[in-house]
Amino acid sequence: MTVTANESGTATAAAPARLREARAVDEAVVEGPRTLRRLPEGAESAPYRLFEARPLGPVIGAEIHGVDLREEIGPELRAEIHRALLEFKVVFFRDQPISSERQQEIARLWGELETNPFIEQGDGAHIARFAKGDAPPSYENVWHTDVTWRPAPAMGAILRLVEVPPYGGDTMWADMAAAYDNLPEEVKARIDGAVAEHDVIPGFARFLDEERLLAWQDRFPPVQHPVVRTHPETGRRTLFVNVSFTTRILGLPKEESDELLRFLFQQAHVPEYQVRFHWEPDSIAFWDNRATQHYAVNDYFPHRRVAERVAIVGDRPY
Repeated sequence: MTVTANESGTATAAAPARLREARAVDEAVVEGPRTLRRLPEGAESAPYRLFEARPLGPVIGAEIHGVDLREEIGPELRAEIHRALLEFKVVFFRDQPISSERQQEIARLWGELETNPFIEQGDGAHIARFAKGDAPPSYENVWHTDVTWRPAPAMGAILRLVEVPPYGGDTMWADMAAAYDNLPEEVKARIDGAVAEHDVIPGFARFLDEERLLAWQDRFPPVQHPVVRTHPETGRRTLFVNVSFTTRILGLPKEESDELLRFLFQQAHVPEYQVRFHWEPDSIAFWDNRATQHYAVNDYFPHRRVAERVAIVGDRPY
């Protein structure tokens, strides 16, 4: 402490020096401890009897070993895979040389299959085919949840790579229950009970021609979903907005809605909530679309990457 003299000559202690202004931080994502729960609060993980589940992180992602997807999946195995899907949100299988027909058979064990008129079809209406390499890939490298422009978005999807590039082309998933858990309490208070609009047109307008979009516009009008949905099986609260299809929060002025959505979109970018999967030949990913967002990394051009996806019809979010 510095000692100085006042006007009368009496010695006094100088006021302590003040710290410089704190550095500016991104208000959407700040450093510090995070709550990382894989399961709902109070739930405990149970052993898997029919395969080994190897977690790839604290909250999301696991590789399943000891299952041959070419063989019959009986009720017990289906139940265990489903339990792993709910726990890890996305599960991966390696060394699975299955056909697109078998891919669809497996997906049907979880429900009716979904079609997507905006994406190129493979061998059948229920196969969405992503063939990239002739030109720089685009528009897939954004965090999103599939088909939230539907009244009942997909429950989940199974993705199989037909051709794997020599490097790159990974896919990332984010746990949106973890994203919700770590929101500031004042933000939770603002969005719990809020409703957002989701629209297919803005999401696809970047890469589909106007004539095609106009043809589908009336068939797929904007829909409304809760900003925070409740997972119908785990009961967890999950952040349910995404930059591809969520256009506004109802009841808010546009500027306020845009600002809040930008904040919420950014939550998927936190690495602690993510898993990154490196594809190998005959790898399979099965994810819970109700609990996650995903991002296809487009770092493999000019090499070719071909993937086929089968989606499973879901329910209306609440």
